[in-house]
Amino acid sequence: MTESNSRTADIRRMARTDEPAATALLAGLLLDLFSLKAEQVRINHDQYSLNSLNGFFDAGRQSFFFKFHQEDGEEAMSGEYYRADILARAGLPVDQPLYMSVLPGEQILIYRRRCDPRFSDVLRALDLQPDPAAESKAVAAEQALSARVLSVYLETLHDVTSQEVAAEPIHRLFYDRLTDPQSGAIPGGRYKNFYVGQQFLLPGVDLDWGTFSKARIVINGQRYRYSFGELFDLASVRLRPDKLADAGGVVAHGDAHNANVWYTEADGRAELSYFDPAFAGQNVPSLLAEVKTTFHNIFAHPLWLYDPAEAEKRYSGLARYEAGTLFLETDWDLSAVRRKLLDVKADNMWRPLLSAMDARGMLPHDWRRVIRLALFLCPTLVMNIRAGASSHNPTSSLIAIAVAVMVGSEPETGSDMMSRFLDRIDPAFDCVSET
Repeated sequence: MTESNSRTADIRRMARTDEPAATALLAGLLLDLFSLKAEQVRINHDQYSLNSLNGFFDAGRQSFFFKFHQEDGEEAMSGEYYRADILARAGLPVDQPLYMSVLPGEQILIYRRRCDPRFSDVLRALDLQPDPAAESKAVAAEQALSARVLSVYLETLHDVTSQEVAAEPIHRLFYDRLTDPQSGAIPGGRYKNFYVGQQFLLPGVDLDWGTFSKARIVINGQRYRYSFGELFDLASVRLRPDKLADAGGVVAHGDAHNANVWYTEADGRAELSYFDPAFAGQNVPSLLAEVKTTFHNIFAHPLWLYDPAEAEKRYSGLARYEAGTLFLETDWDLSAVRRKLLDVKADNMWRPLLSAMDARGMLPHDWRRVIRLALFLCPTLVMNIRAGASSHNPTSSLIAIAVAVMVGSEPETGSDMMSRFLDRIDPAFDCVSET
């Protein structure tokens, strides 16, 4: 199957401009795959569906929720999406689909419709209107989920071969987006399409790729070691799938951002559960397992990645370029609830996981570099962060670039939010300098 006859790709493309045609094609897909006569097909248009599509439909007397992830060039890729059974067998709380197709270009999950909100919606509300009691309930739910996930990581942590790691679909979120899906050439894929040869319009400056990619970057007075282009170069080497077996593997969801997490309240408490395990696996590289959740649930908020127009209203940004250096100034910062979630990630997930890996001799000397580079690829390759290329404006693009560089590159001197986080999760306990 080629991209031209991938029905999920066609549906996702049509949904942007011709929703009736998209819903008709989707109804036909559901009939062909599952013999479901779909009625009242409704596509959700939400800010979290960057590479996926979801919505509702009725069939008979039942109501369903559908979701599919459509990755660039997926028809040329090997392996399967949607291995929810892996997570269920490991004891993770995952909503099992009623119907599932893993055919290339026709990969879709059908769930019983639920009335629960996604955790992403709960937290967005807390970003906009802080509520200490609601924050405490949300953070407690995150702590409980982290405890369950950590127990699975520790139970399933094992040595892996390069071949086992390379077969995992999680690389489609990282390395594969740097490469041409046919030839494997770098730069390719989203990296080339989004950035190479393009213009970067920021408040105060307009730079071409050659200038922007090589510029030294200073963010709010803090100078960083690597340029935007150098971080892509480093990632293309260190995040190669066959280079990630040195840290072992675990059973993991791999893409558990909070738009893939249900938030269920009962008896005064809340519980979280997964859905859409598009990138689940048994040999997920240990250092990648929590990267997407760490970035997309914390550093992508408040607002800038998923709500660029709203971010422009609330935050400011100013850039200037002088003698090879790009200076970025912004007043964006994490909200109170995101800082609490970052604490949970540090103390209840990353530190104990890294400590267990270190105790078993499975922690690479450059583990900080691996985590940083993977975090850098989260925003830069999930969507085009250049102003005008997608939903981003000059201010949100500046924030995006600043956050991406901050998580990806250590500062030349001193410390910042990300370096303090890495110090906190370091099994060596003391604050060591990054190399």
